[in-house]
Amino acid sequence: MAEAGLNPERPVPGFGRGVFRWCVTLLLLGIVFVFVDIDRLAQRLAMVPPTIVLAVLVVSLIQIALSAWRWRYTANRLGVVMGFGFAFREYYLAGFLNQVLPGGVMGDVNRAWRHSRSAKRLQQLAIVHAVVLERLSGQLVLVPVVLIAVSGLWWTGQLNSQVGDAGVSLNLGYCLILPALAVLGVLLVSMTGFGARFRRYVRRLSGDVRRAFLGCRNALVQVGTSVLVFLTYMAVFMLMATGMDLFADGTPRLLVVALCPLLLLAMVMPVTVSGWGVREGVAAILWPLVGLPAEQGVALSVGYGAAVFLVSLPGALALLFRR
Repeated sequence: MAEAGLNPERPVPGFGRGVFRWCVTLLLLGIVFVFVDIDRLAQRLAMVPPTIVLAVLVVSLIQIALSAWRWRYTANRLGVVMGFGFAFREYYLAGFLNQVLPGGVMGDVNRAWRHSRSAKRLQQLAIVHAVVLERLSGQLVLVPVVLIAVSGLWWTGQLNSQVGDAGVSLNLGYCLILPALAVLGVLLVSMTGFGARFRRYVRRLSGDVRRAFLGCRNALVQVGTSVLVFLTYMAVFMLMATGMDLFADGTPRLLVVALCPLLLLAMVMPVTVSGWGVREGVAAILWPLVGLPAEQGVALSVGYGAAVFLVSLPGALALLFRR
């Protein structure tokens, strides 16, 4: 007799949703690549020199160190003791898993599981909350930055540019990308019950939120660290843009700086694998809206995703360590 919950005839929990996300990722990438000039896209990607990739590696190591320190600080505020070496190793592993597993958060789920499986039962919920709040800390900085960026683009009239002014090779079908993203996002969220789970978490997290965020010192540490982490994300984008000679073509730096946070926000949606497809779709829409070639934005998005994936590979070595 099979043990309870281990019926071999039942599919692996979440397997179907994982396959669905892979399919959505490939579908969205396919849609984007149909509407852009692949040759121009490939030329942009081929421009990136190895020195840029090395610089991205250095920036990413700083990013992981800052994020791991933020996680450690948050956990300590919740009464969970954690060493920095452990936090750095596990955060690197989480980054790698987020790159290869559907949803973009499975690495963080694994991070909480590996940390909690040897902890006392009373601490397990605090360990999970530490991971959730650490991720929330980053979003609390990203969302205001995105609002400021959009307001700035609108105020300066950049979003009023005509698509044809940039010599964009997209046809009118690119307008279908945004509705497709919205429909697929709503479908996936409804399938996973994410909204209901999120509401339950809000009710349970209230006490830990106060311990981790309230107070002058806590707020300063959380916001300050998250700002630094955000700046490392932007540094990776700007390094890739420099490697692709985007600025040599006359593209304003401030305009790229304003657009990149929107790509980061698009990656937060748990619809695809590590934001692939969603990020490129948003780039294909945003760049023409400000009068720039869509291939430029998609190339920057693909280059960013590829660079982040490459620098995350050493995180797989953490699988050799047991908690």
